[in-house]
Amino acid sequence: MTGVHVAHDCIIGDNAILVNLVALGGHVEVGDWAILGGASNAHQFCKIGKHVMVAANSKLVQDVPPFILAGKHPITYSGINSLGLNRRGFEENEKSTIKKAYRYLFRSDLNQSDALNRIKEEFKGNSNIEDIIRFYESSKRGII
Repeated sequence: MTGVHVAHDCIIGDNAILVNLVALGGHVEVGDWAILGGASNAHQFCKIGKHVMVAANSKLVQDVPPFILAGKHPITYSGINSLGLNRRGFEENEKSTIKKAYRYLFRSDLNQSDALNRIKEEFKGNSNIEDIIRFYESSKRGII
């Protein structure tokens, strides 16, 4: 859309939407089906996972994991992107599993590594959860 800036060496996934005035620093990665709200800015080397929806006017300085809604100031996890996942044909049990995994990561007393170990054990073989785990384990800037 108008006024979008995509700096050098960025990777934009399929069907991603960058709304008006989004600015991406160099080497930013945006996953498939991600939506970045108007006037959002991503610092260089940030990764935005697939099926993410970022609220308008957000400032991203860390990675945003897949399947979630993120917003507020500073940017934080706001839940899973249920509407986007519905539109893309995710089943209720898939969304429920994703939500439960993120509950361990963002809403429990577990630290990040303990939460990751727990979801690795509990959801072994689930491709969506494996995407989340890979994203966390490959993060260089940290997770929001």
